Amino acid sequence: MFSVKPLQNIGNCIPLGRSNSRGKITMGGVMQQKHFVATHGVGHGSWVYYKLKPRIEAAGHRFTPVDLAASGVNEKKLEEVLTLDEYTTPLLEVLASIPENEKVVLIGHSGGGMAAAVGMEKYPEKIAVAVFLNAIMPDSKNRPSYVLEQYSAKTPLDAWLDTQFSTYGCPPITSLLVGPKFISSSLYHLSTVEDQALGALLMRPGSLFIEDLLKADNFTDAKFGSVPRVFVLASEDRVIPPEFQRWMIENNPVKEVKEIKGSDHMPMFSRPDELCQCLVEIAKTYA
Repeated sequence: MFSVKPLQNIGNCIPLGRSNSRGKITMGGVMQQKHFVATHGVGHGSWVYYKLKPRIEAAGHRFTPVDLAASGVNEKKLEEVLTLDEYTTPLLEVLASIPENEKVVLIGHSGGGMAAAVGMEKYPEKIAVAVFLNAIMPDSKNRPSYVLEQYSAKTPLDAWLDTQFSTYGCPPITSLLVGPKFISSSLYHLSTVEDQALGALLMRPGSLFIEDLLKADNFTDAKFGSVPRVFVLASEDRVIPPEFQRWMIENNPVKEVKEIKGSDHMPMFSRPDELCQCLVEIAKTYA
């Protein structure tokens, strides 16, 4: 499907530092707290981090998951959100509030990689490292829609199973609402039945805003490109397959690649301990 070169610097997700009796990571006996800010995939919300947030906090760090516009408990309706910038507004508000002398570890998961890219372009000085967690990762040499166009071309329509597609707005914007078959067979196929039920209950319609991105300005090397990036592969992802994840890395090389083995599209559900270890290790290196 894709012609890719062997990847370099694929790290194992190993525990960082040592734990004290309270289970918090220490560095020479002194806590070094990091601040993680996380985006979610299309149709999801900050609720996807319900397993990861307490693990990161137990390690002594801050974790701020963000409900993007018309997602999770955000009160906007999707019909009110016409561009990727509007969709990303809640994340931009969080980044704007970060004190000048602080930087965060920004996590973009799945389609939330595009929101993370907007944050990198708007506030590069607030971000120590951007983690693309089996996420759509754009580049600065092609138009912002390029990677999504490649993904759409390689994904047959029947792979979406019971996902419902529609349009809204003028000019029309494509929206989607994933169904329970797609959740259990593709999105969360290695996650628990409880997680599958949670997703089916909380999922909202969403969009990748590809129509907006077709005419948007490119991300820039001076801003987006100035933020160090790490890509975390999910080895059993059926939504963004490993071969496409590797193609994105080859298309826009990153500082480091890590892999979570045995993870479906939702590593925060299917491999929360391994994901926590990966993220804390990344923070130690780059933040």
